[in-house]
Amino acid sequence: MFDSLADQMKKDDKETTSNAQRVMLWVGVLAVAVVVFGGLYMGVRMLG
Repeated sequence: MFDSLADQMKKDDKETTSNAQRVMLWVGVLAVAVVVFGGLYMGVRMLG
């Protein structure tokens, strides 16, 4: 009968963002993760 606030937020978010925006968001998240973990990996390699 009544939607929870979380359900309403998901519905609103889905309506306001396009597939291209979601893909670009995940590409950005992946790029940041690669840079962070790559930096950590290189830092450990430099120490040893």
